[in-house]
Amino acid sequence: MAYKDEKLDEEKVFKDPVHRYVHVRDQVIWDLIGTPEFQRLRRVRQLGTTYLTFHGAEHSRFNHSLGVYEIVRRILLNFEGRPDWNNDERLLCLCAALLHDLGHGPFSHSFEKVFKLDHEDFTKKIILGDTHVNEILKRVDLEFPQKVADVINKTYEDKLVVSLISSQIDADRMDYLQRDAYFTGVSYGHFDMERILRVMRPVEDQVVIKESGMHAVEDYIMSRYQMYWQVYFHPVTRSAEVILSKILHRAKHLYEQNYKFDFEPTHFISFFEGDVNLEDYLRLDESVVLFYFQMWADEKDSIISDLCVRFTNRQLFKYVEFNPNLQMKEWMELYSLFRDVGMDPEYYLVVDSSSDLPYDFYRPGEEEERLPIHLLMPNQDLRELSRESDIVEAISGKKRTDHKLYFPLDFVEALPDDSEAKARILEILNS
Repeated sequence: MAYKDEKLDEEKVFKDPVHRYVHVRDQVIWDLIGTPEFQRLRRVRQLGTTYLTFHGAEHSRFNHSLGVYEIVRRILLNFEGRPDWNNDERLLCLCAALLHDLGHGPFSHSFEKVFKLDHEDFTKKIILGDTHVNEILKRVDLEFPQKVADVINKTYEDKLVVSLISSQIDADRMDYLQRDAYFTGVSYGHFDMERILRVMRPVEDQVVIKESGMHAVEDYIMSRYQMYWQVYFHPVTRSAEVILSKILHRAKHLYEQNYKFDFEPTHFISFFEGDVNLEDYLRLDESVVLFYFQMWADEKDSIISDLCVRFTNRQLFKYVEFNPNLQMKEWMELYSLFRDVGMDPEYYLVVDSSSDLPYDFYRPGEEEERLPIHLLMPNQDLRELSRESDIVEAISGKKRTDHKLYFPLDFVEALPDDSEAKARILEILNS
């Protein structure tokens, strides 16, 4: 029997708090789960610094990846025998679902911004490089690793396959909304996934939703909207991200200035030098980063020491609302005042912005163009969701942006009471 068709003697199951069970019968999937590259995802949190806001948010990319695989597995069971579905793509879909987040680094997006990295690029390198994952995928077919990479990279020729993993209603989003809601303890991310899976249909180059399931999709889109603003963009989480990024910026700056670290940043050197190979990348996970932060808390450099103490002990920056279009004059004055009293504004006065587009229709040629969700009408016509749903139409194409100004209030309050700078800083921040 060909490797791609091999089944386990007995189905393996993972107990899962969101889907109850994750079912594995394919030998290929079982072997991929056991690779060091996939097991590493146990050591990368799904929600980065969110555990400092919602204490239950300790779940990992490993959990999430298994969840996305399970949702795709269930979708494909429903697709079997339907005229627009080619079941030869089944294993490809399952592998792409399982491996889609393989390249995420520690603290994911915050880490990527500092070092100008792209987790999707590293996902591709892991799948195509000299790795255990690549070795397993090549046993299926020598071209199979490239196919898996193409699906994740959204360049695979069968767009129906791509849409299962990456679209405005895909397995990735359906898992992370429910999983993140569960582990943060909020109710916003819950929606009727069972109903959505039942009304999903494969049509040519996309997955569509039967018109009778429109209200379940409305609920899904609104839950996504609420999760972004109540959880993912929570200002306390963003404060932790600001400090995290400033620690990494400071460490990089010190390294470039030939500062003599008491605890050498061995694991970070290739990142500081902008010459990261795959081996270096895979060695770095969140447990390693947090260990360095504990060590750097005792560094002679007062800035990196203070920032590491803050992050490790959750002594986060405070924040105020900030409008960059109206308050730049005040920000410039604050920048000067912070510098005058000895607080380096590069590290202690930070504007952070978050934005989200909950749902969008097709805008050809635009950056990150989004394929819309289509409803399959009783007469078999396809209708774009916002044309049928008043709720979705109300938020379609509307990008919401929020700006906050972060600063160490404890440092400001510690300034002498007779300090004119202290009085002016507090006046501006409270205005």
